[in-house]
Amino acid sequence: MLTNLETLVELARTGTMQETATKLKISQSAVSKRINAISKYYDRQVIEKHGRRVELTAHGQQLVDRVGPLIQEVRTVFLEDNALRQGRIVVGVSEAILSSWGSKMFAKIQHELPEVEFEFHTQRSPVVLDRIRSGELMVGLCTGSADAETDVQSTLVGLEEMVIIPSHSESVNYKVGEPLDVITIESRSGAWASIEEQMQVLQLKRTTSLESFFAVAQMAIAGFGHGLVPYGVARSLNLTDRQLVKLGDAGLNRPVRFVARKSMYSRPLIKSFYDLIHGFTADALAWK
Repeated sequence: MLTNLETLVELARTGTMQETATKLKISQSAVSKRINAISKYYDRQVIEKHGRRVELTAHGQQLVDRVGPLIQEVRTVFLEDNALRQGRIVVGVSEAILSSWGSKMFAKIQHELPEVEFEFHTQRSPVVLDRIRSGELMVGLCTGSADAETDVQSTLVGLEEMVIIPSHSESVNYKVGEPLDVITIESRSGAWASIEEQMQVLQLKRTTSLESFFAVAQMAIAGFGHGLVPYGVARSLNLTDRQLVKLGDAGLNRPVRFVARKSMYSRPLIKSFYDLIHGFTADALAWK
């Protein structure tokens, strides 16, 4: 029954049988059988289908509200006990971080903790946060504002300055604070909420949004417009400071945060990992 309830909780999150099946690595038929088993057991319909979308009934929502937190705790207990006992840390990392400066920083941390086995997962920050809450990941390195959820603790470990890649990577006659149209990340990203207000102060107007900072950078280089990206993304594409408009001094930075469930912070191995991240992040962001 626990497996069936986990499926219902995941279905409530995704809203479709297909996405649930993909996430759980089972067939859509298996998803349907598990949901039907719940309805038969409780003698209540727990979902309603609306085309490809699925919505919970009142009974289904009540069940998810009650069992969801319990399932998260069960996952977390097994993840903490099994992984930490084996000296393994399961880490979720923002894609833009791991693809730029993060991988080199984690290599240094691995050198400092040779006995630890790291399992990395790279996804967008909101997804990393969701997977930490669900008990699938132990810790995360994400971008964006502090999260308000009471079951997750977020600690600022650094600020990564934002830069403008001029269209075609050519010099541009632009002074910080003047109006400028830019391509940058879309609104559902972790970084957007933390930079939107300061962008308005600097009169930077987002005219095009993309799902990846690396895509933004490549579109700017190709001449589709000026791109607003983190400094590490620009440097990983071999762009020099002379080719960039730097905005860190103007206060346009994206926060980098270490995130974990509160229970994780008390674990000695996680604390050692956090201390190293906190110590190495500043150097990593400087790209020295």
